[in-house]
Amino acid sequence: MASTLLRCLSLAVVLGCVSQLPAFGQADPIKFGKVELKDLDEKNFVADSAAEAVILCDYGRSRIDLVNNSFRVSFERVTRIKILKKSGYDWATVKVPLYKKNTQEEKLVNLRGFTYNVVGGQLVKDKLESTAVFSEQLTPNNIIRKFTMPNVREGSIIEYTYIVNSDFLFNFQDWQFEHEIPVRWSEYRVSIPEYFDYKKLMQGYQSLAVQEHTEGTTQMTIRSAGGFSGEFTHGSGREQASTETLTPKVDNFRWAMKDLPAFREEPYMTTANNFMARINFELAGTKMPGRPYINVAGDWNKISKELLEDDEFGGQLSRGGFLKDKVATIVAQHADPQARIAAIHDLARKSVKYNGMDRLYASNSLRASFDKHSGNSADVNLLLIALLREAGLTVHPLVLSTRSHGMINTSFVMLANFNYVVASVVLPDNKQLLVDATEDLAPCGMLPARCLNGAGRLVLPNDQESAWVDLTPSQHFTEYRQINLVLDEKGGLSGKIHHEHGGYSALYHRGRIEKLGEKKYVEEMAEGHEGWSIPKYTFAERATVQKPLAMDYEFTSPGGDAPAGTLYLNPLRSLSDEKNPFVREGRMFPVDFGAPMDETLMVTLTLPAGYVVEELPKPIALELPDNGGRFVYNIAPNQNTLQIVSRLNLRKAVYSAEEYASLREFYTRALAKQAEQIVLKKKS
Repeated sequence: MASTLLRCLSLAVVLGCVSQLPAFGQADPIKFGKVELKDLDEKNFVADSAAEAVILCDYGRSRIDLVNNSFRVSFERVTRIKILKKSGYDWATVKVPLYKKNTQEEKLVNLRGFTYNVVGGQLVKDKLESTAVFSEQLTPNNIIRKFTMPNVREGSIIEYTYIVNSDFLFNFQDWQFEHEIPVRWSEYRVSIPEYFDYKKLMQGYQSLAVQEHTEGTTQMTIRSAGGFSGEFTHGSGREQASTETLTPKVDNFRWAMKDLPAFREEPYMTTANNFMARINFELAGTKMPGRPYINVAGDWNKISKELLEDDEFGGQLSRGGFLKDKVATIVAQHADPQARIAAIHDLARKSVKYNGMDRLYASNSLRASFDKHSGNSADVNLLLIALLREAGLTVHPLVLSTRSHGMINTSFVMLANFNYVVASVVLPDNKQLLVDATEDLAPCGMLPARCLNGAGRLVLPNDQESAWVDLTPSQHFTEYRQINLVLDEKGGLSGKIHHEHGGYSALYHRGRIEKLGEKKYVEEMAEGHEGWSIPKYTFAERATVQKPLAMDYEFTSPGGDAPAGTLYLNPLRSLSDEKNPFVREGRMFPVDFGAPMDETLMVTLTLPAGYVVEELPKPIALELPDNGGRFVYNIAPNQNTLQIVSRLNLRKAVYSAEEYASLREFYTRALAKQAEQIVLKKKS
């Protein structure tokens, strides 16, 4: 019977089948269409008055059915949301992602929805019409079905339900419990027959209110029209039409969370999707009756093979020959590998301009993108890899996920986790240099800030074992200021400042100047300092991206109306508008700067004639645990001047949630020290 079953599942002419899955013992937490007048009473939402909307209930169920002798994932959802403010109207537009490949695609069926309002003391509902449903093609394999609920106003309740049927067993529906608005109740139930083994990954920092696992059985009926089978002698046996009933064991899971506050974004974090409470699924293997376990989860060699055999990825890497004359000229001019890499980087960057879209796959052939002089990140960087190889260098693609796309979970071997590719060049000392050509203002060997996200994976040929590559850069956010200030007897300041931006700070500020222009950039800088006037300024090394961006400028800041007997000033606070970004007492997820930070201020303050120092801040040296960072402040009098030195160094790109309290205290004390006053008195 086992062999007959397997042939029916894969080869038979289908006559039909049915499947009945066991129901959970618990009642559903929500019934579609059962909204009552009391649900719209505003008094029930006093606790949520700060929110723009509240998810009253979000309920999903996924199961695996047998339909037409093929297994299918069926996902059903019912969602009810209370709209509290006009800013919450966006929650009335719903997007359902669907996957397609070749002629197969996931189907959205049984879509229904209502908007409920109170009119004249009566409950009135408006039906979601089919004309409000639209499709949007995001990529060749991804579609969005989008609909907007009707007649939404402040105080409305919207409710919708739908089913997604999918033949893609690897694409089992994930579930997100936590959102940017409060959630009263979120529940997900899953039924999985014993034939399928899914990894389940729970992420986030919220606690489950319900976590249950029970076992049951179900019945699945398979009908075969018969036919010839190669499993008989010489492949000439004939089977009669048959019907078989299966009774597989079924694992039933139920997870729920309740009374979740709105998820709040924090400074220095990657995408919120990395941290919201959710559960993800990955198909690890299958075990059909009478057959051994089959591992269907990808491994990294398979991922590499799939990418290198894909015409929109690996197929492009040998197609840089149309620029071979230019590459040959570069090779003849540059024997040094580093200089050659930089020249090829410049050629790729100028040949195809990045259009702002981050993709893993090329949108066109390399030649087509070159002819258009525009393309997505993969068009640019696959051309870069092809040209580096044409120049005789050893280079491999390295795939990664950008900060806005999400953190890579290295325990899940999933190609869908990646959305970006850069070049990994092997240098003569066997070190590797990561190169990206999408940014005009970044030097060769600097990844864009959006790529600083954990680790990337090398794509290697011929079953070579790939490896994770740490994306923490050698470049820092570097700021250096040398400042000469003159204080007058009214407390006014004037000065000359030499300001250098290095590393990622230079990339950021060059981008700001490119966008705003020098004049507007300086005006915005002055606006950040109350009373400042900047009559003169010059920039240096704007176009030489390998060097720090330098700015020299003069400024004035007026004092009082008349000379003062006692002057109080805190020059470092006057020179910076920085505030402590870490205002919350606790934090559940890491602080991710992207790169380490270095900030140095060296100030010479000339005192007005006839004034002496009465009070100075004391020197301080602060250390973060485990050599994580250091802050040093020192001030020394010297005749009629004061010499002030302030250095802040954060040696890590990422600080864990456990390190947050120390980091917050470190920032608080450093900024407090910079804000301490200097007190001067006029000699009598």
